[in-house]
Amino acid sequence: MLTFEEKLKIIESFEELSRKNVSLNRVNFHYEESLYDKTIVVYHLHPNGNGFVYTGNMPQYKGNQKGLVNIRDFNEEELRDIIRASIDHLAAEEEIVPPVEQNWEDLEGHTLTLLEEDDRWNIYAGENLEDSFGGYDEAALYLREEGFRRR
Repeated sequence: MLTFEEKLKIIESFEELSRKNVSLNRVNFHYEESLYDKTIVVYHLHPNGNGFVYTGNMPQYKGNQKGLVNIRDFNEEELRDIIRASIDHLAAEEEIVPPVEQNWEDLEGHTLTLLEEDDRWNIYAGENLEDSFGGYDEAALYLREEGFRRR
């Protein structure tokens, strides 16, 4: 187990973190450039060696309900890895996938729009919602059965 001083030295080597002393001689380290409201990377590092690192919902770490992992028994490599992962997590933008929108037309020239919205597949005639489906396949089947083809 690393001592408090050894953990401090490792954590302070991450130049992007800023130190904030808190009560009972504990120390927090913040990542001020976080893209989220959450900025604390190291939480309540205590002189007895106990402390936590924020990992959120990263699958490779088993955090508590607040997304914190206890680092009391971490070695240097483990501590460096988890801190780097935490910073990277707070610096990463969520990938926003644009909705899928498709136009479908029948033989008479009528057009319907199939649009993915909030985990639903909605069919619109102009601005009017015609129908809504739980999956793309069932929405596309409905459109084909009604004589529409993708254009």
